[in-house]
Amino acid sequence: MDTNQEHNASLPIRHNLTLVYIFSLIIAILMAAASIVGLLYPTVIYPTDDLLKSSMPNDVVNLFIGVPILLGSMWLARRGQLIGLLFWPGALFYVLYNYIAYVFGMPSNVMFLLYLTLVTLSAYTLIGLVASIDGTAVQQRLTGVVPERAAGGVLAGLGILFSLRVVGVIVGALVSRTPVAATELAVLVSDFVTSPAWIVGGVLLWRRKEFGYVTGLGLLFQASMLFIALIVFLLLRPFLTAAPFVLADVVVVFILGLICFIPFALFVRGVASKGSSLSA
Repeated sequence: MDTNQEHNASLPIRHNLTLVYIFSLIIAILMAAASIVGLLYPTVIYPTDDLLKSSMPNDVVNLFIGVPILLGSMWLARRGQLIGLLFWPGALFYVLYNYIAYVFGMPSNVMFLLYLTLVTLSAYTLIGLVASIDGTAVQQRLTGVVPERAAGGVLAGLGILFSLRVVGVIVGALVSRTPVAATELAVLVSDFVTSPAWIVGGVLLWRRKEFGYVTGLGLLFQASMLFIALIVFLLLRPFLTAAPFVLADVVVVFILGLICFIPFALFVRGVASKGSSLSA
């Protein structure tokens, strides 16, 4: 048995992950390429001031947070680490969330096809990866050692909060007859599409269902990385664009992030307490 087969054998998976590795590597390469092109040719890729302010700092964040968390998850999973396998769907979900916003917020230029490819490929790879994980084995491994209620409650709560925010902004715009800016609308679409996953994953984790254990850590990972990425985005934006620095925004995001960071850390500790692999 070769090394890759040995690592796969030590993980709770139903199917070989070779294609998932290949597609994930392609996603990381495309993500890095999209970010680099956006940083090298910002005025061409982002023709309006709003797009420039929202997208250029996000390209830096994607390059230095999004790409590393995806490659890091893959590397840990390849080494037979359960934590890497459970992080991996979250890293793919991070990509999906980001590039849904790009697809709905960017003009129809040559980069649009790259963003659409990233959305399609990350969604397909995410579904394939989650379907390949043996939920029964993960559930047996983690039952009672991770904070199911706390983590599930936080995920469901955040999902509901973000969904209500989307509805509130849209209703407010309709009542005031004020159009929502394209960049803001793109983020709202991302929130609207992905928030149900937090709610469903959180409820299933709360109820200690197999799918909740399979997706719970990944969803917490994705949410935590989004909060960290947003903080970095807010810190970088004044240096890369003409946007002002607003300390209050950073503080609010950090406080909201703590709600997610704490159960995430406890979940990671629980997974680590059961050992780094399932070879035993």
